[in-house]
Amino acid sequence: MNRFKTAERALRTAAPHELLDAVRVVLTERYGAADVELLMADYSLTVLQPVSGAPHNLEPLPVHGSPAGRAFGSQAPYCEDGLGRPARIHLPVSVRGDRLGVLSVTLRDGETASGCVPELAEIADALAHEVVVAERDTDLYLQARRKDRLTLAAEMQWHLLPGRSCSRPEYDLACQLEPAYAVFGDNFDWSATSDRLMLYVTNGMGEGIEAALLTNLAVNALRNARRAGIAIEDQAALADQAVYAHYRGRRYLSVLMLDFDLATGRARVVDAGSPQLLRLRAGAVERVPFEAQLPLGMFEETDYVTQDFAVEPGDRLIFVSDGVHAVHSPKGETYGERALARAIQSTRLLPAAEVPRAVLRELAGHRGDAVLADDDALVVCLDWRGRKPS
Repeated sequence: MNRFKTAERALRTAAPHELLDAVRVVLTERYGAADVELLMADYSLTVLQPVSGAPHNLEPLPVHGSPAGRAFGSQAPYCEDGLGRPARIHLPVSVRGDRLGVLSVTLRDGETASGCVPELAEIADALAHEVVVAERDTDLYLQARRKDRLTLAAEMQWHLLPGRSCSRPEYDLACQLEPAYAVFGDNFDWSATSDRLMLYVTNGMGEGIEAALLTNLAVNALRNARRAGIAIEDQAALADQAVYAHYRGRRYLSVLMLDFDLATGRARVVDAGSPQLLRLRAGAVERVPFEAQLPLGMFEETDYVTQDFAVEPGDRLIFVSDGVHAVHSPKGETYGERALARAIQSTRLLPAAEVPRAVLRELAGHRGDAVLADDDALVVCLDWRGRKPS
């Protein structure tokens, strides 16, 4: 049995909380590894947190400015020079574009390390898939992702998400919520098939646990309708009824819903509230206006209609909640379209997975790094490549 098959089998047969131990044994015995560590990206995407418990307690590593962070950001293996000494190899741990963390491996024989990188990268990929499955049965990896304690509302919101990024031949998609450890109402959801991508950007009313409960109700109502094979405008109508039936108009939720045809780039859109869409095309940023309809749950039995929208290969779409476009500086100045367009321009060379966090950093500079006490913020980035003719 070759070395990769040995590692794959060890991961599949390991207990959920023992994945790192299993891969550590294989890499030590078959590759001569002197040290193996799994680092998970925290919710704010600022540090990589070690999974190991005592006696392997390690300090978190910054995402920006560390060798492991370089592998995480580039999504490619990064080798620290091992000529004449052990080599340290950092490998991205990701599943279909969803960046989980980094596997760092120290090999005693630095001169032969480069020949092992392709196999080690495959092992890191296999580990990523097993971590996703293991999270159903253990809190170990979820605990490792947090450098601070999550509020209850934030716990509910992160658990509700499908992931933080994904990649397919037709597109790259990435999202980020802030404040990461105290988010309450903003959310995103997506689902893809062989020929369609459905994307939802939501902005819940209220604060804290009440906002999280409202968003949970609305998102699950949308999912329930979507999984029944219902058209996007009827999904909105059914979710509207569910929210109104519970809150009787006292609370409601804004949502921007898009149903993309992967072959043509044409989309059907329901705009029910405050999330906004900006498009970067051929170097120019412009807001894409839709006909606004009522938020979900504001009135009983609201009818929703779709609008047409088309995206072209090379387009970058940025979706933001009102916690981004309407935030104020300490002097009371609204962030607004112009500042947001500058932030999007400044991040145009970054991959989609890096854009939401970078835009939110620009936003933090505008508000003077004050905590988002009154509203949370959501940024979603969709890079569209389209489907190549067969």
